Amino acid sequence: SSFRIGGAVPTVFSYFSEVLAREKRGEHLSWLCMFWMIGGIYASAMAWAIIPHYGWSFSMGSAYQFHSWRVFVIVCALPCVSSVVALTFMPESPRFLLEVGKHDEAWMILKQIHDTNMRARGQPEKVFTVNRIKTPKQIDELIEIESDTGTWYRRCVVRIRTELYGIWLTFMRCFNYPVKDNTIKLTAVWFTLSFGYYGLSVWFPDVIKHLQSDEYASRVKHFRNEEVSHFVFNFTLENQIHSNGEYINDRFVMMKFKSVTFEDSLFMNCVFEDITSLNTYFRNCTFVNTTFYNTDLERYKFVDSELINCTFFHVRTGCQISFDDDYSAYWIYFVNFLGTLAVLPGNIVSALLMDRIGRLTMLGGSMVLSGISCFFLWFGTSESMMIGMLCLYNGLTISAWNSLDVITVELYPTDRRATGFGFLNALCKAAAVLGNLIFGSLVGITKAIPILLASTVLVCGGLVGLRLPDTRTQVLM
Repeated sequence: SSFRIGGAVPTVFSYFSEVLAREKRGEHLSWLCMFWMIGGIYASAMAWAIIPHYGWSFSMGSAYQFHSWRVFVIVCALPCVSSVVALTFMPESPRFLLEVGKHDEAWMILKQIHDTNMRARGQPEKVFTVNRIKTPKQIDELIEIESDTGTWYRRCVVRIRTELYGIWLTFMRCFNYPVKDNTIKLTAVWFTLSFGYYGLSVWFPDVIKHLQSDEYASRVKHFRNEEVSHFVFNFTLENQIHSNGEYINDRFVMMKFKSVTFEDSLFMNCVFEDITSLNTYFRNCTFVNTTFYNTDLERYKFVDSELINCTFFHVRTGCQISFDDDYSAYWIYFVNFLGTLAVLPGNIVSALLMDRIGRLTMLGGSMVLSGISCFFLWFGTSESMMIGMLCLYNGLTISAWNSLDVITVELYPTDRRATGFGFLNALCKAAAVLGNLIFGSLVGITKAIPILLASTVLVCGGLVGLRLPDTRTQVLM
């Protein structure tokens, strides 16, 4: 995933920008950005629809089982396969053809680009002309110059060394005049946007989980001073606290305990049989002449409890709760799907307005508004409110991502565009990892610090983005 996707994204944007007319470049690059989000919607929808269904599986012999998550992986691979097929119908980059000495093919592709754009402008009669063309030095020429012998081994070594040296030179040219200042500013914007967005997005499911836990705990039922004898419990107990109870000659059979706590209670001559439990504890309880058969009640669930003449048979260790018993499992996939779907309107708006209001206005405005909306997450008190704020935050942030992609493509010349974009994309992922680490360490302490940090970083990055040059009317170098 890292090598393939990380290498494809800079190449796709650099390649696509070479064939676009200037007046539609921002809009069409924004449409390209939208398909990243469409893929995200597809992936999250498939995860929501496939992964929770453990029964969707088939086997190949006795050694290999295709469970639902493997079906999900296969479904997600289908768009990649279709893209490989589509690439066979795409023309090569003219600059690459010039570098490898295929001048006639490069000329024909340039003519094809020109004629297609002229027809779209309503000027099909305009003739393709070139006043001057600068041919890059070919790789094979460099190898012939540097190679002392004609052996394949020597030629291979020189080729690898020349390629690596060329990559390094191209990377360093991203920090030379006239793009040095732009690279530094873009570095700050890419870093802050990725740090705030990915850090908060990965942290957000924990917020939902905390809210669900708080709401679940607020509905707990308390039972005090119970006296139950000669009774058979054969139903599910959930979200309950039993205090100071006495259970004499009772049987607990074929039961599920979920978030149940017994405190300061006495169990005498009782039987626990076929019990499954989750988040269930016995605190400061006393068990006398009690039998445990085929249960998952391990010793750590008896906190400060006394067991007198008790026996355990067939204790099940480990997690015994199935996927269906997790009340928040489907909810997590659904929230992820909603957050991804909320990006789609922002994509459409940014595509339609990119060439009208300008890249810088959209970049700076979107990041500042994202920071403000992120700040209001601090005041979220319910799941619905937090999900609504997440959708708003994602919808605002996507305009900044689209604008940043367009600006980055337009600020670099063709000979270093993919390299510059790739470097910034790598920096983006490093910022995402850093954001996840910092936010993950802070979220357990308080939610105020991660929210304020993300909000401040986004606003500062937006202000830096406003200092970039406007590329709306700029011809690609």
